[in-house]
Amino acid sequence: MLKFSQQIYGGILMERFRKIYQQGTIDVVEIWVDTQTGVNYVFHRNGNAAGFTPLLDKDGKLPRIKGALMADAVATTVGAVLGTSTTTTFVESASGVTEGGRTGLTSLTTAILFGISLFLSPIFLAIPSFATAPALIIVGFYMLSNVAGINFSDYSEGIPCFICIAAMPFCYSISEGISMGVISYVVINVLTGKAKEKKISVLMYVLVILFILKYIFL
Repeated sequence: MLKFSQQIYGGILMERFRKIYQQGTIDVVEIWVDTQTGVNYVFHRNGNAAGFTPLLDKDGKLPRIKGALMADAVATTVGAVLGTSTTTTFVESASGVTEGGRTGLTSLTTAILFGISLFLSPIFLAIPSFATAPALIIVGFYMLSNVAGINFSDYSEGIPCFICIAAMPFCYSISEGISMGVISYVVINVLTGKAKEKKISVLMYVLVILFILKYIFL
C-alpha cells in the first residue's frame, strides 16, 4: 500500500512524497517520489544511519550521471589498452555507498587501499577459492532480491529476465546471460508488437544484430 508523508506549511496539510518501493527490514531501501516536482529519491537506512538522495529527475533521467559514465568508459578503455583485466564498475562498489560514501573521496580511498593491496597479493592468492565462496553467495542473494520487482505478469518482460538469469549459470558467463537477455527482450517485444510502446532504442537493435553475428561466426 502506498503511503504519503505529510508536511505542514503555514497550517496547511500537504501530501507531497509518495513511497513507491520498499526492500528490507533492518537494512531498508525505499524509493520516494515528489508529487510536486516528479523527482525520485532513494532512502537508505542501516541501523542508526540513514540518507535521502535524489535518484531520478522528473524526466526519468539520473542527475549528474554523465561524469560517472565517462569515468567508467575511460577506465575501461585505458585498462584494455594497457592490457589489464577489464576495469569497470561492479556491484561490490555499492558497499562504499552502503557505508555512507557520497563523494569522490570514497573512490580515492578505495584506490589507495587497492594500491596497498598489490604488495599483499601473494597472501591473498594463497586463500583458496572455497574460502571466499560464502561472500559470493551473499552477493548473489542480494542481487537476486531484485527479482521481486520484475513484472512476471507481462511475458515480454518476464521471459527475457528469466532467460537472462538462467543463462548465466548454465553458460558460466554473466556476459552470455546479458546477451541472451537482450536478444530475447528485443525479439519478443517485436513479435508481440510492443517495441514502439516500450520505445526500444536503435542501439538495442544494433546490439541484437552484433550478438547474433557473434554466435554465428565466433
